[in-house]
Amino acid sequence: MIFISWNIDSLNAALTSDSSRAQETREVLKSIKEKKPDVIAIQETKLRPTGPTPKQIEKLTEFFPDYKYVWRSSEEPAKKSYSGTMFLYKNEYDPEVLYPKIDAPETMDDEGRIITLDFGKFFVTQVYTPNAGSKLARLEAREIWDKKYCEYLKQLDSQKPVIASGDYNVAHGMVDLKHPEKNQNSAGFTPTERRDFENLIDAGFTDTYRFKHPDGRDYSWWDQRIRTSKLYNLGWRIDYFLVSNRIKDLIQKAEILDSGSRKDHAPILLELDLTV
Repeated sequence: MIFISWNIDSLNAALTSDSSRAQETREVLKSIKEKKPDVIAIQETKLRPTGPTPKQIEKLTEFFPDYKYVWRSSEEPAKKSYSGTMFLYKNEYDPEVLYPKIDAPETMDDEGRIITLDFGKFFVTQVYTPNAGSKLARLEAREIWDKKYCEYLKQLDSQKPVIASGDYNVAHGMVDLKHPEKNQNSAGFTPTERRDFENLIDAGFTDTYRFKHPDGRDYSWWDQRIRTSKLYNLGWRIDYFLVSNRIKDLIQKAEILDSGSRKDHAPILLELDLTV
């Protein structure tokens, strides 16, 4: 099975805008479609609480006519049209859809950050991990989130193998960003966030990209605010596919896909030798 995960940074803009960035985003969507993934996980959809509009549904169906989709949006008391996640999966599948709350701090449980699919023999779950913020204003809450999320994955893993993906908003190791020496106290590379991700790995999960590419220096995110970030490959690897350790030998591919000239996040791909 082929899985793709991508922080799209506004599904609405991707589907309905005519801006140059929206056009770049649609090119990436086309490249995702060409891979014929079984499951697509999308983060930061920024949909309204009631979900996709009729126009968005029309455009989404044009891109992925052979897929069903489920979504989870940010809702009160959290900010609207913020965060949000979506799964698309081929029509031949009929997983049970779960919308967990993990007893997270602040409004994080209401921000549409986790969806889980139960395929019977395994779970597929995605996450859009809260960002600690430019001044680390949310770092303390993020630390609690990381602990609660780890407990949630362990609970899933106690039942059956887990395939977890998403924007984890952390570069795990020194090799996972271009300039680690300059970012020791930057959001996404603080000792706290790196330790919490290490705890997640230690809880029984494999970073699939690092498993297949021990010395790889590919990145999945480039800062949009820096004009030359992609030109000079000033990137971070903050998007991951994790799998339960007991299925790591089923990994066929773990890659970061080319997103062309588009900055921000690139899609990531995982291929596993699985049968549903």
